[in-house]
Amino acid sequence: MTRLAYTDAEWRTVKPVFEAADEQAAKHPERRDVFLCHAWDDRSGAAKELHDLLEARGVTVWFSEKDIALGTSMMREIDKGLRMSRIGIVLATPALLRSIDAEGVADKELSALLATDRLIPVAHGTTFETVREHSALLAARSGLTSDGSLAAIAARIADAVNV
Repeated sequence: MTRLAYTDAEWRTVKPVFEAADEQAAKHPERRDVFLCHAWDDRSGAAKELHDLLEARGVTVWFSEKDIALGTSMMREIDKGLRMSRIGIVLATPALLRSIDAEGVADKELSALLATDRLIPVAHGTTFETVREHSALLAARSGLTSDGSLAAIAARIADAVNV
């Protein structure tokens, strides 16, 4: 277990959370480090890119494009993915913001993630000011902003989950 960017006081606070997550992960090998919430329109673009970058860094990712088998209930599989992931990443793109407004599947995932303390928003192709116009609760979370490249974002997320 690595401390990375935590002060001694912060580490004393977060260490038990990560120890509990590690213990649960050992009991449940199907558990993932992150659940990637994204818009349908981003599945073969930004979401796939972030997924690939995270997995290249050793982060296990629940990603609907690979984790929902044909013939299964999409919503039931998403529910399992949400439960079995340590952290939720919300890839906030213009497409995701439209999906939130339309109350699509990503909106339902977001609602579930907002009920937890395990959420990292990533603004990609948009700003947190614009995100706030669609979801004040999502914009209020501490998150990351992409400068167009998701590589640095993936590195920061990998550092966070590999603590």
